[in-house]
Amino acid sequence: MNFEQFNLDSRLMVGIKKAGYDTATPIQEAAIPAALRGRDIIGTAQTGTGKTAAFVLPILHRLLEGPRNVTRVLIVTPTRELAEQIHDVVKALSAGTRLRSATIYGGVGPAPQVKALREGAEILIVCPGRFLDLVNQGHAHLGKIETLVLDEADRMFDMGFLPDVKRIIKALPTQRQTMLFSATFPAEVELLASSSLKNPQKIAMGISRPAYTVTHALYPVPPHLKSQLLIELLKRTDTHSVLIFARTKYRAQKVAQQIERAGHKVTSLHGDRSQGQRQSALKGFKDGTHQIMVATDIAARGLDVESISHVINYDMPDTADAYIHRIGRTGRAQRTGDAFTLVTSEDNDMIRILERIMNGPIKRETLEGFDYTAAAPPKPAGGSRGRGAPREDSRRPPRPAPTPKSYGRNRLAPRKIR
Repeated sequence: MNFEQFNLDSRLMVGIKKAGYDTATPIQEAAIPAALRGRDIIGTAQTGTGKTAAFVLPILHRLLEGPRNVTRVLIVTPTRELAEQIHDVVKALSAGTRLRSATIYGGVGPAPQVKALREGAEILIVCPGRFLDLVNQGHAHLGKIETLVLDEADRMFDMGFLPDVKRIIKALPTQRQTMLFSATFPAEVELLASSSLKNPQKIAMGISRPAYTVTHALYPVPPHLKSQLLIELLKRTDTHSVLIFARTKYRAQKVAQQIERAGHKVTSLHGDRSQGQRQSALKGFKDGTHQIMVATDIAARGLDVESISHVINYDMPDTADAYIHRIGRTGRAQRTGDAFTLVTSEDNDMIRILERIMNGPIKRETLEGFDYTAAAPPKPAGGSRGRGAPREDSRRPPRPAPTPKSYGRNRLAPRKIR
């Protein structure tokens, strides 16, 4: 189905064509007509399926009719990065319409945000905490809101935002269209949906398994050799655009430093970086200034860089859902991608869970010529970490290192594994 068939306002076709949209994705094909009819929607879809455009285009179509210079749409999202990502999609698809959108989130000065509220940007894309503060201070007037979007509701629950979200909803007109998107539906999100939406149309696009466009591989390695194996893997891989996930802020920063010392162009994204540093890191990664970005799970959702060729889990995530969202950063928009995970014996339980989800074993890989038997360096006196070695999470006690096995020809040979 192409976008002309949705009968959207002709002024939107400029942005649609400029953004390179041609054929609608399944979530767009299902959600756009329902949203245009004014239906409330509960949507579930894997990352990289075009979900954002599925709700942005009907919103823009409606906004082109009716008053301007008044806030009519509120989009609530869990992170600043996702708010900016949605903001970018809105700006691209509304090109030439003079519709205005603004972001509101913490970590930056409130003055420009108060100004946007005062001037009546038609679309507000907000994180709950800062926005609720501005509502309580009397800066936000929500009586004209026609459409509410709750994006990644399960993530907002995980981050403790649901009480703030409920307070925001109470301040909105009861006569409105509401669209809620969530990858999973814990009981609290189910309750929020049942109390906030009226006769919603449910649209599910298969979230139980990772995207079929991603190929998976596990790299068994002793814990003390993780960094060395990662550096060697990067040497043998086409590192055009690689996203690496680490468990903690400390580890993300330390691994980034090690990769930089190995001669790669790298940046990092984690909670200890300022908003300006985060935006600079994302911009540099998107435009190719940095070939590699090391991140915590702050980047696991909402990061939309279509050219990412590889996702590498330096640390195995704690849940299958987190794994799916991490590796969903590659293999987007029908492109193919690779997901590598460095695993130790303590990851065996999660591996079994993932293999059940994928209905089969995940291929194990070894790097030819890499010394998996190298001894761990002696611990410095006083129990401090060795110089340059990432700190292991204190929650996980050390366990015996696994003995890697070779599983035939290395699948990564086409990607310059030597």
